[in-house]
Amino acid sequence: MKYDVISADGHVDLIWLPPDLFTANASSALKDRMPHVVEGPKGPEWVSAKGAKFGLMNGMGSAGREYVPGVIHRSDRMASTGLYDDGKKGVRRLTEPELRLKDQDRDGVQAEILYGVLGSSGRLNDPEAALEMLCIYNDWLHDFCKAAPDRLIGLANIPGYNMEESVAEMMRNAKRGVRGFDVANRPDMTPLWDPFWEPLWKCAHETGIPVHFHTIGGRSPDTSKLPHYVVRRVQAAQITNFQMHMSYMLMSLIYSGAPERYPNLKIVIGEAGLGWIPYVLQHMDLEWEDQFKDLELKIKPSEYWYRQFYATYQTDPIGIRLLDVLGEDNVMWGSDYPHPDGIWPDSQEFLDRELTGVTPEVRRKLTRDNAMKLYHLGNN
Repeated sequence: MKYDVISADGHVDLIWLPPDLFTANASSALKDRMPHVVEGPKGPEWVSAKGAKFGLMNGMGSAGREYVPGVIHRSDRMASTGLYDDGKKGVRRLTEPELRLKDQDRDGVQAEILYGVLGSSGRLNDPEAALEMLCIYNDWLHDFCKAAPDRLIGLANIPGYNMEESVAEMMRNAKRGVRGFDVANRPDMTPLWDPFWEPLWKCAHETGIPVHFHTIGGRSPDTSKLPHYVVRRVQAAQITNFQMHMSYMLMSLIYSGAPERYPNLKIVIGEAGLGWIPYVLQHMDLEWEDQFKDLELKIKPSEYWYRQFYATYQTDPIGIRLLDVLGEDNVMWGSDYPHPDGIWPDSQEFLDRELTGVTPEVRRKLTRDNAMKLYHLGNN
């Protein structure tokens, strides 16, 4: 495959999956507890027996919201390609390989790293059913990516609440050649400094397969009793702060000592943005030097970042100005297709505008070479 641009952050959302995927493939004991589609007041919607709501079938973003023209500029741009109209007709552009590839071509992209349905596993509120749901998804993803293995690079979705199950699912997918693990990131999950995660770090180190944590933001406050103008203020703060919630995860993981114990462990923080990271690296080094030399770190915290970590971004002109601190080998661009805060189908315009100040070599690293190296992609 001849690569010019690789998107290191694309999505396969549950609401765009085949409507009977989980019910048709679940064991008889769990079939009734799987996500499924019912007719709702605004059309078909994904739900579960325990009351979980995943959103409208083929709806907008990971939450399956209703697309309303004029509310979100980027969604209007995506809608102009017929994405949501196709979805209403049952045309699943995200999850039909040939249609997905056409949308890559439309954006000037030759391959995508595909994050999946982990947020839905938490909303299911049923750990036993969630594990089976993720296994079914991983099987579907494996078959989906086989249609174009050099262009569709799926990340196996790994639960994050039982390490025995997590490692078993990691190994099951590693044996069939998966290129990355996407680990459940939930507001209430065990912090990454906890020894609970040790088996996962060990497994990733031994397999050499990178571990991904995609940003989800923080826990949303209850706004049900607030007036609309206050709700909008909350939404603005939540969305603007969305990516910076990854800072605590990054610090917790490095301070845990896992990168020191497992030097072959590679970590990607997906859709994290860039601009905040240099400050965090500098401040970790400062505090380590000042008062935390007793931690099991043999080098500065920032040096683990340069050796073992990556961040993806879709648009971040401030972060690009800080590449000398971020490390040009530690950054990967992604379009975030098809989410409302992404830049599809205008990625090339954004890249041309934001990367004018970097050399062609650095541009190739951010938009192609770093992803090729991490995911072992050949350029023919």
